[in-house]
Amino acid sequence: MRSSIVVVSYNSRRYLQACLDSILADMTGGDEVIVVDNGSTDGSADIVAEQYPSVHLIRGENVGYAGGNNRGAAVARGRHLLFLNPDTIIHPGTIEALVAPLEQPGDVALTTARIVFMDRPEIVNTCGNTVQFTGLAYCRGAGQPAADYAQPAEVDAVSGAAFAIRRAVFEELEGFDASFFMYLEDTDLSWRAWLLGYRCRYVPEAVVEHDYRISYSQSKAFFLERNRHLMLLKNLSRAMYLRMLPGLLLAELVTWGFFLLKGPRYWSVKPRVLAWLWRNRHTISAPRRAAQQERRMAERKVLARMAYGLDFRQLANPVLSHVAEAMFNPAFRLAQHFTAAPTGS
Repeated sequence: MRSSIVVVSYNSRRYLQACLDSILADMTGGDEVIVVDNGSTDGSADIVAEQYPSVHLIRGENVGYAGGNNRGAAVARGRHLLFLNPDTIIHPGTIEALVAPLEQPGDVALTTARIVFMDRPEIVNTCGNTVQFTGLAYCRGAGQPAADYAQPAEVDAVSGAAFAIRRAVFEELEGFDASFFMYLEDTDLSWRAWLLGYRCRYVPEAVVEHDYRISYSQSKAFFLERNRHLMLLKNLSRAMYLRMLPGLLLAELVTWGFFLLKGPRYWSVKPRVLAWLWRNRHTISAPRRAAQQERRMAERKVLARMAYGLDFRQLANPVLSHVAEAMFNPAFRLAQHFTAAPTGS
């Protein structure tokens, strides 16, 4: 079988039918669809069971985006896995476009789509994700004309809303890290793939509409920050982490400042993140040892190819973002140069 399309649903009744209809219309005889229902209470799982008999439905408790996708991948039969959010609609030819580079020999093991806003398909939601070397990730091309991203490109990370991966590589990576629960699982998966010598490719011919709504809650802020630090701690050696301290301190200034500007409700996020990391410090050491034993690409090379600056336009108003870029990005560039410089060993 060529590909297994996995959709994790949690109370996604309003979206699921349109998503599945677009997938089924684009499939070939060598594909299958798996819907993992994460304990929905809106009847969406029943709709899949009753109206889509060809879809493999898995019911279970809510184990988050990462755990749900791992659950679907465990029963998948395809050579490639394609992960889609339920609030997406794929354009004709998307499955073929995402899978085609994976069928070719080489080290491209992950592909990601041109994801546009559902209500404004001429505008980019994300064309892969850009990862700054301190782990801060943002949507590549967000808010820009989709026509400006018509060329394939190598990207730092895939977007979890719509991407494909060779099944053998997914298994080699042992899937998503379920401890993330939600947010940055796609970035962590991509980072670990880079450490093993694989590459991520943006495929503009794969077009996906996403009903993305900009929101930022205390919960989202906590998971984004916690998972960023978790990703760094488990994927970097202690020596490299120490070399990154100048950049990490700059990132702390940026994130602390962002939370201060967001208001008092967000001031407890950082202390909660630090408390969680301290309580779980012993469980982070095992993944770090495994990452160092298995990696096939030097850490500094992975960090050197990542972005040094931040797109502050996605964080603040135009005036403040311009000031922040002028203040921080030159310093970040120096910090990245120091971090990724050859050690002579």
